[in-house]
Amino acid sequence: MNHDPRTADADRLNWTQYRPGQQAGHYESFYQRGNHPTEPRAFWIRYTVFSPAGMPDAAIGELWAVHFDGTTGRHVVAKEEYPISECHFSRDSFGARIGDRVLEPGSLKGEATGTNGSIGWDLTYEGTEPPLLLLPPGLYQGGFPKAKSLVGVPSATYGGKLTVDGETIDVDGWTGSQNHNWGSRHTDHYAFGQVAGFDGHPDSFLEIVTATTRLVGPVKTPKITFLVLRHDDREYTLSSIRQGLKAKADFGYFYWDFASSDETTAVRGRFTAAPEDFVGLNYYNPPGGIKHCLNTKIGRCELEILNKATRTIQRLTTSNRALMEILTDDREHGIPIRA
Repeated sequence: MNHDPRTADADRLNWTQYRPGQQAGHYESFYQRGNHPTEPRAFWIRYTVFSPAGMPDAAIGELWAVHFDGTTGRHVVAKEEYPISECHFSRDSFGARIGDRVLEPGSLKGEATGTNGSIGWDLTYEGTEPPLLLLPPGLYQGGFPKAKSLVGVPSATYGGKLTVDGETIDVDGWTGSQNHNWGSRHTDHYAFGQVAGFDGHPDSFLEIVTATTRLVGPVKTPKITFLVLRHDDREYTLSSIRQGLKAKADFGYFYWDFASSDETTAVRGRFTAAPEDFVGLNYYNPPGGIKHCLNTKIGRCELEILNKATRTIQRLTTSNRALMEILTDDREHGIPIRA
């Protein structure tokens, strides 16, 4: 694959952006997610720093872990919070520590307990793909948008063990990604999706978001969609502001339809998941308030890639390996909040 040289600085972007003691509000998460090779099971582990605006002494570290089990229908959610003095988020390399729970290049180890259950992890991961920038490179500097994200290790392969409520689960050849997001406020309303390996196309990787965000006061942007797809040794980058505003997208709590294109290629697709595949989470917002995140890692995604010159279409599908999140202020979505 011929990689865009603009991603050369992405390794540094994958380091912590938070500055201890800063007055500006801030959230920042390093998260890992992996899917079982064939079954609807997945894990999501998240090391987060949260600092409310104007109150740097109230900053905390949040440790999240979720085990999704579509074979039994039982999803276990665990979350712990620590004073920022008991945490370390490295600004000059990749790494984080919350209490004694550690994230390092190629490995993560820890445990978390919540009202819903307990999860422990001792995992290694590796991947050879370069980092993936979802936003146009120029938007990683400056104040718009307020939230940034990248994939530090796309198409990562995981090994090791999970312990879910005392049961040991061998992780061998699970695939997923190492991810990093940060900002001074959460995006107002979004659908976010990722697929690390489609059925029959294990090396293909999709990262996509459709969002609206506040500009000034009550004024918000129209829906904008950024999409990056790596498939068949090519990268389809549909993430300019112009492309994002022209893209078509519609989403609700359990579906998301989208279509985007440039001069040579059109990509369209659909994410779906059943309500019982989701867990509900509280996300603290640095300016104040709490957003609801509806989160699954075992959804379905169908994708079509049209070559405009040859009029040929490639189709990609995953039946239970899609990440799908909806962030909302609505409280009538019907998904129980687990943490």
